[in-house]
Amino acid sequence: MTISTHVLDAQRGGPATGIAVRLERADGTLVSSGETGADGRITGWDATEAGVYRLVFDTGAISSFFPEVVLAFRVADPAEHHHVPLLLSPFAYSTYRGS
Repeated sequence: MTISTHVLDAQRGGPATGIAVRLERADGTLVSSGETGADGRITGWDATEAGVYRLVFDTGAISSFFPEVVLAFRVADPAEHHHVPLLLSPFAYSTYRGS
């Protein structure tokens, strides 16, 4: 199974580049980490087992109100791809399960 994310800066209307992101298990164990590229994406992270994972975004460069955003999600079927986008603005954020 792979996990990917895409961070969009709603205030600028484009991808959020250079955002540090950690993929962790529910217990805080680090699975992987990276930084969003020019297109705001990180792809190809591997998670080999079902369970709860967290994406931890270092969002302080875009939002002084939300210095970090933590998104927890459940992987029920490790064979599926999971895409978890983040739409971020200075005082709000939203997410959904992407494709």
